[in-house]
Amino acid sequence: MTVDQGLILLILVSAMALFLWGRFRHDIVALGALLACVLAGLIDPSRAFAGFGHPAVITVACVLVLSRGLQNSGAVDVIARRAMPSRAGPMVSMGVLVALGAVLSGFMNNVGAMALLMPVAVRLAGRFDLAPGQVLMPLAFGTILGGMTTLIGTPPNLIVAGFRADVTGEAFAMFDFAPVGLAVAAAGVALVVLTSRFLVPAKRASAEDEFSTGAYMTEARVGEKSRAAGLTLRQVEELFGDADAQVLAIVRHDVRITAPHRRRKVLAGDVLVLEADVGALPDVLNALGVRLEERGSSKPPATAAEKRESADQAQLARDAKPGAEGGGEARARDDGSDEIVLREYVVMPSAQLAGRSATDLNLRTRFGINLLAVSRDGQRSRARLRTIKLREGDLLLLEGAPEALSDLASDFGLAPLAERELRVPEPRKAIIASVIMAGAVGGAAFGLVPAAVSFALGVMASMITSTVPPRTVYQAIDWPVVVLLAALIPVAGAMETTGLADLIAQGLIGTVARGHGVLALAAILIVTMFLSDLMNNAATAAVMCPVAIGAATALGVNPDAFLMAVAIGASCAFLTPIGHQNNTLILGPGGFSFGDYWRLGLPLEALVVAVSLPLLLVVWPL
Repeated sequence: MTVDQGLILLILVSAMALFLWGRFRHDIVALGALLACVLAGLIDPSRAFAGFGHPAVITVACVLVLSRGLQNSGAVDVIARRAMPSRAGPMVSMGVLVALGAVLSGFMNNVGAMALLMPVAVRLAGRFDLAPGQVLMPLAFGTILGGMTTLIGTPPNLIVAGFRADVTGEAFAMFDFAPVGLAVAAAGVALVVLTSRFLVPAKRASAEDEFSTGAYMTEARVGEKSRAAGLTLRQVEELFGDADAQVLAIVRHDVRITAPHRRRKVLAGDVLVLEADVGALPDVLNALGVRLEERGSSKPPATAAEKRESADQAQLARDAKPGAEGGGEARARDDGSDEIVLREYVVMPSAQLAGRSATDLNLRTRFGINLLAVSRDGQRSRARLRTIKLREGDLLLLEGAPEALSDLASDFGLAPLAERELRVPEPRKAIIASVIMAGAVGGAAFGLVPAAVSFALGVMASMITSTVPPRTVYQAIDWPVVVLLAALIPVAGAMETTGLADLIAQGLIGTVARGHGVLALAAILIVTMFLSDLMNNAATAAVMCPVAIGAATALGVNPDAFLMAVAIGASCAFLTPIGHQNNTLILGPGGFSFGDYWRLGLPLEALVVAVSLPLLLVVWPL
């Protein structure tokens, strides 16, 4: 072993130890390893940060942005609502949910897919009297399995494709991972669905960790094409499925019908007064095909008095100095932002808002804010939402620009609640976001442009169409993952240039595989799986790719099978809560401890080896 090989080995072992210790974030450890290699003379300083321009890194960042567009627009909520059966038993329902998670993870960030489907999983567990973890763990494993089916499904696949391009001059294509990945994912999904009830501990812990604000009252208008039009109220409420919601009243031609009979028909143009938890609102609106009445596009015609007041307020806003009260409209518009967010606020004691309604304050024209729903400690008002006199202690769901909401809160005595993910579906943006994602995937899959360019074009289209507002693009990117990838790519290159990768590969072949190609392939797969259970999967792929290429070169066989083995192994972290972010996400809600994962994870990893190894030899022969 040369001095350079000893240095890079020492740096890698130290980095792996720090990854396992968990004291420092993965990106900090990776950046430290990169800088150590530069200081040791193993990486040319001029090439130290070349990883930030690597196609794999660019593609990962762009996919995260496009995934945010699908989340924000409610596109995934629509898919989940339509895919989930309403009358099936627990086994079929869980199978559909886990399969849906796997499919979504093939085309969007699998952490995002998991976060979107977690509320569905918790409701499913409640419907069938299961512990939340008995549904959450299969869903987490399903979303991990789904990521291995496409180039963009998970960062390790992009890293593996990059190494293949370095070796052969051509990266793996979008669906090159599918022949083996689909079979492994299908077998894995079947296993977790069939056995989770017996292998996952039934712990009923913190499934309701998220704070509860009670039921909100809101209004939704039934359009000509709404699914609710022409149905009876009984049929409408059947569409709610598991969502905890009910229809309190119908407003028809400005006449409120309170507690209407369940056989009364809903007509186009009606306004439904709904009561629902804010988390269930997307499901309810998607199920009925309706829009919230108080959103800007559904604003009722203004009266003459309102028009005069609006004109007066606009003039005041134009005349007001920056920061002066009454200039809310100017502040909301002058920043050039088109970002619209949902926030929850509570009306504080002695707040100026108390005793006044949205109409009194002229919220929409003065501040550019919509009052979407009100929660009042179990009490219900008979007034229309925009004319409800607000009280101290009321919870408000408001929509508007962040600055405008902050101004309103500070000027009128509102206190923000702890932020949580809130979405109200926007059908037009959901369609646009889906088309953009499909176009980006298609451009990469058919080789029209390189994957990084195709997804960058998708990000540009998302910003132009505001499916991802430009100011939130950088917030959508998981920067620690980007830095991790960009830092480890040059480190992995140093493993090759110093000859350490070949040295490890030869040792693996000589001691474990004894020169046999199939045994070497199995060893690469199992070692990668083991490391992925203990450290970040992207880091595992970056470390193991040079070893896999070295092993294939030493044996004189096709490196594709070995690189695919790394891709599969890096995507199969099922034994611990730290191996993948989706495993970590369910730790609290499922009430799990560190040792609860291996009961289902170990059989699943054994199945992955049993299914993938023969398929690798068939699809990517040595």
